[in-house]
Amino acid sequence: MKHNQSLRIVAQRLVLLVAGVSVLSLAKAQTAPLSLKEALQQALKNKSEAVKARLDEENSQYKIDDARSQALPQINANGGLTYNPILQLSAVPGELAGQPGKTMLIAFGQKWNSSASVSLSQALFDKSVFTGLKAAKSTQQYYQLMAGLTDEQVIEKVATQYYQVLVQRQQLVIVDSNLATTTRVKNVIEGQYKNGLAKKIDLDRSKVNLSNLEAQRQQLINTVQLQENTLKFYIGIPIETPITIPYAQMDSIKPKLALMDNAPDVKKLSDYQVLKKQEELLALQKEATRAKYYPSLSLSGNYGYQGMGNSFPVGSGANWFDYASVGLNLKIPLFNGFSTRSKVRQADVDIRKLQQDIKNTELSLNLTYRNATTQLRNSIITLNNQKENVALAEEVYTNTQNNYTQGLAPLTDLLDAENSLTTAQNNYSAALLDYRLAEIQLIKAQGNLKSLLN
Repeated sequence: MKHNQSLRIVAQRLVLLVAGVSVLSLAKAQTAPLSLKEALQQALKNKSEAVKARLDEENSQYKIDDARSQALPQINANGGLTYNPILQLSAVPGELAGQPGKTMLIAFGQKWNSSASVSLSQALFDKSVFTGLKAAKSTQQYYQLMAGLTDEQVIEKVATQYYQVLVQRQQLVIVDSNLATTTRVKNVIEGQYKNGLAKKIDLDRSKVNLSNLEAQRQQLINTVQLQENTLKFYIGIPIETPITIPYAQMDSIKPKLALMDNAPDVKKLSDYQVLKKQEELLALQKEATRAKYYPSLSLSGNYGYQGMGNSFPVGSGANWFDYASVGLNLKIPLFNGFSTRSKVRQADVDIRKLQQDIKNTELSLNLTYRNATTQLRNSIITLNNQKENVALAEEVYTNTQNNYTQGLAPLTDLLDAENSLTTAQNNYSAALLDYRLAEIQLIKAQGNLKSLLN
């Protein structure tokens, strides 16, 4: 009995150990560093816009199948059973029954009538059907282009938000570093004040400076939290899911001047191609409307079996016979009050309006590329200047701190140097974010946003 109880305790502990390891593994997986590539992959997999675009692409195949069905034979089976409790009487001349001059009322038909038939119709020539099939195939290509354009829009949003979170986190690291440095300076001044080597106002100013940095740090923490929540929304994951953005050294981010050498062919960009496919669809819509001018020819066939009798039509209780028919149906439109002509002209106006949109989009895409290259060039200049400014501010701060320690500089100079360094670092972080955003816009203008997935 004791042996079984010991085994049960050991088994329970093993279960708890395995569960604990699983929970730790899950927590570790949830907080694993999230790279930009992984964030984009999850967004394309989870975000509703991307999922709906893929569903539209899938649905386009069903539209092709529906359009193709109009060109295939249409076969229907029909059946019916009728009971006539009172047969209708028909008036016939009495001469038919040897009673001239009289009108006789005779019931025609049977109490029970049953029928079963199969009918077939096949379009031999119907221009609107074949135009609809071409339009369905173009619609599928349109949704494929729209899916690609939607993916690019999702990538742009996620990449932009990802870099905003990344830069804010780096700025938080800078503030933490400044807090540590300012705390050390405050402690030194506090020690000097206790020994009578520093004034109370010097200690108070250092405390104020430290308090300002702590307030700035709290604001950054709040900003990072809000931006992370926005990033989770763009990725399409629950807000409560923890994520970790890997820290990247600022010096490791090198401006890419070669990006500006790749001028795009705007006619190959998704925005332009979507409009051109819309133009093709409108042309097919116009052609489908014009198809109403053309005659249509179809083949029809019918085969059935019918039974009649005064009793329920089962077995020998009814008279059964079959029948069949085959026919050609020709429909020639002659006049519909100029309705077709009006619709054709409306379709033509829609095409001409879209052509103006295409021209405007082509100009807009060229403008976007030129502006993106200019913005990136300016961002690189600003980034390099701010980088040099940070290096200079660090040098000034280090020298001022040494001079202050040796009594060669007042506290005012040290605090000013510290504030200048903080400002320079913040400006560099802002310049870094501006560069990243300009880089994304240039990559978008070149139609290479999906390269961020590599």
